[in-house]
Amino acid sequence: MSKFTLVHEINCDADTFWRVFLDQEYNKKLYLEGLGFNAYDILEQHETDTTVTRKVKGAPKMNLPGPIAKLVGANFSYVEDGKLDRASKLWTWKVTPSSMADKVRNEGSLRIEPIGDNKVRRIADLVVEAKVFGVGGLIESSLEKQLREGWEASVPFMHKWLAEHGNG
Repeated sequence: MSKFTLVHEINCDADTFWRVFLDQEYNKKLYLEGLGFNAYDILEQHETDTTVTRKVKGAPKMNLPGPIAKLVGANFSYVEDGKLDRASKLWTWKVTPSSMADKVRNEGSLRIEPIGDNKVRRIADLVVEAKVFGVGGLIESSLEKQLREGWEASVPFMHKWLAEHGNG
């Protein structure tokens, strides 16, 4: 099992961060244009006074070692179920892959900390686990690499979005 934390600074205040993070247009553009996904659909998104829940289906472009690519298949996708607890400002998610769903686990949590007038620190704690004999470690390391690259690429994309759509 691989557990890791990703920390990035985002140039906006906390309210703006969550507004953009939950914005459907932003997410579609982030995943399709910024991260180069083959497909990305928001299946449902519901907001109440206490929570925001979102279910999405994504088909990332995969850059995997040969044996892993064969295992996951050419049409790999996933469904992510996410939830924001408005009181604690904690986003949690669980990903269900289209292949090997009973053997691969990917989930995590996201929080932010204000670090200035117009800056927050985004902290994502992720868990990746693959219980596949002989290649579990390779799956975990490949998935971790892809996740790290995607989260890293989301920072300049979000900064560009904030510059174009207003920061506040």
